[in-house]
Amino acid sequence: MSAISRRTFIGGAGMAAAALAACGRKDESTDENANAQAEAKQAQSTLTLDPSAWQYNATDDVYYQLGVTYCATPADQNYEQLAVFVPGAYFNAKDNGDGSFTCTPSDAAAAGGFTASTAPIVMPVNTPGYSAQSPLSEYASQTAYTGQGFVYVHAGCRGRDAGAPSGVVDLKAAVRFLRASAPNLAGSTDRIFTFGMSGGGAQSVLMGATGDSALYTPYLTAIGAQDASDAVLGSMGWCPITGLDVGDEAYEWMMGTTREGLTEEEQAISNGLAAAFATYVNEAGITDENGNTLSLDESEEGIHQAGSYYQRVLQAIETSLNDFLKDTEFPYDASAASAGMGGPGGGGPDGMGRPDGMGRPDDIPNPDGNNQDGTATDADNSDASTTSEESSSGMGPGPDGGTGVARRGAGGPDFLETDGTALPDTGEDALTDDSDFDTVEDIDEETDFEAIDDISRTQNSGGISLSGTYETAADYIDALNADGEWVTYDETTNTATVESVASFCAALKRASKGLGAFDQLDRGQGENTLFGVGGSPAHFDATLARILEEQGSTYAADYAADIKLVDTQGSDMQTRVNMYTPLYYLLSTSEGHGTSQPAKHWRIRSGINQGDTALTTELNLAMALQADNRVESVDFAAVWGQGHTQAERTGTAEENFVAWVKGCLA
Repeated sequence: MSAISRRTFIGGAGMAAAALAACGRKDESTDENANAQAEAKQAQSTLTLDPSAWQYNATDDVYYQLGVTYCATPADQNYEQLAVFVPGAYFNAKDNGDGSFTCTPSDAAAAGGFTASTAPIVMPVNTPGYSAQSPLSEYASQTAYTGQGFVYVHAGCRGRDAGAPSGVVDLKAAVRFLRASAPNLAGSTDRIFTFGMSGGGAQSVLMGATGDSALYTPYLTAIGAQDASDAVLGSMGWCPITGLDVGDEAYEWMMGTTREGLTEEEQAISNGLAAAFATYVNEAGITDENGNTLSLDESEEGIHQAGSYYQRVLQAIETSLNDFLKDTEFPYDASAASAGMGGPGGGGPDGMGRPDGMGRPDDIPNPDGNNQDGTATDADNSDASTTSEESSSGMGPGPDGGTGVARRGAGGPDFLETDGTALPDTGEDALTDDSDFDTVEDIDEETDFEAIDDISRTQNSGGISLSGTYETAADYIDALNADGEWVTYDETTNTATVESVASFCAALKRASKGLGAFDQLDRGQGENTLFGVGGSPAHFDATLARILEEQGSTYAADYAADIKLVDTQGSDMQTRVNMYTPLYYLLSTSEGHGTSQPAKHWRIRSGINQGDTALTTELNLAMALQADNRVESVDFAAVWGQGHTQAERTGTAEENFVAWVKGCLA
């Protein structure tokens, strides 16, 4: 037996003493944690709407509450509050004598064909660019919804600098709170509908796809959310920026051919991403409306621009154009239509909340240099079919930053930590000091989401410019063909045929984001902040990381480091991406299929001209939903002539949303 040195013995004794002390501290810590958990549980058990705290607006005949905290241990009290607006017909109210009322739900009267027990609850998600949604601090009329018999709930939520999945976690917590408060709340908590545009559309879609997903449980527990279901009945998304797991790849497959002036390395990256999208499609098992599995094939021109999947995308483009021809009464004023939010005569829904003072007059171009319909600007609108100058490269800012700086969303806890490696140095100016967008009560048809979402876009002046008045459909088609024929028109049937996906994109849907459209090479995109660390942006696209490594790119090391980031809830980067990917839950070939309760009713609208994302984003979502036997209805349309807006074929977004909700419940 070997001898034990005095130093070893003393050291061991010291460690033993330290261990005993640590045990004592551990016991104390355990007691403190247990007490904290007990207090949180107590707070959670009493966390419901106070039936004696209702206010009343006589003009609108609405009872309402503001500033209601919906979770027991908020991560950010500035955001995790909600407001509720209830039609007066749904309550028996007793005046408390101090300006407040004690209300009890009653089915004695009806509003808009609904009663207190059958009324739908609608929840706006106004988070452009995944920004924060500030809670309402004062009464705001919501008669567009309450006047139809809807209960309106505006839930504040954290934004992108709190890190995914914070925004959706907060919205889920709000839904759980409503269910826990059901005895004191008019409206059916089995009839909750969410609606939003752009990043808000994405999070509305996520609310629909991720109902009761266990991946969210630790995050909901951390903020003291109620123990209830967070599934919703319906989800509405205008231009939802989802599918971030393959967003970069889809972007290059569809719009990469519109880029010009790329370096050899950049072109190789673009081509690699496009090819990777084909691999994804061929493995995903996406099916069309008839249950046929779709695929992409190699082609003589372009990258995998053939096969059944390609034909389905081309069909969606043709359907959009033919819907436009069917819906539109000529003469058609293209300039007036592009200034609106919907299709011909369209408009946006009120009540979603609008970033204050950040709108843009209709005659000022969007940040990507395009009109609001997604087409290029034209200084001289006197000619109805003019052609703009050639496109710039479409590349974003380089690795040193520059103009591609993303604004932060809201504050909140840093969920993220690393695996022990040093975090990438993104510089002091990686983000601005602005923490969120203030909101007011509504948006209208003049709201320019591209001006308020703080998403990095590039100048793009290529393609066809449509302006002025077209007397006939044939005149309009001639304008589309100004740079060369790619649309064939049959005047007898008033239908058109589109030559190719590439020709459509060259004319009307050119790349308006830098390479790595969502996971930008310099970490300068909004989604880089969404998946970032403590307010510092991070890379998240594992496929792009692999492509860069294979090509020996100078960007490869940064991507490799960021992909290793994990958070305090034990989720790695891929898990967080999965949580923000609807198809992870909806595709039958995905490991996430069957792990959530998806919404039964869906309405999706895409402005087909938008350069913010590939058409495949919304189309894949619609096809996955149509193939899911848990889903009862899918209303999808790609709206011709509309860009990144609340696109509608006809009517206003607000009217169409209300009518859709009613139709789902008929």
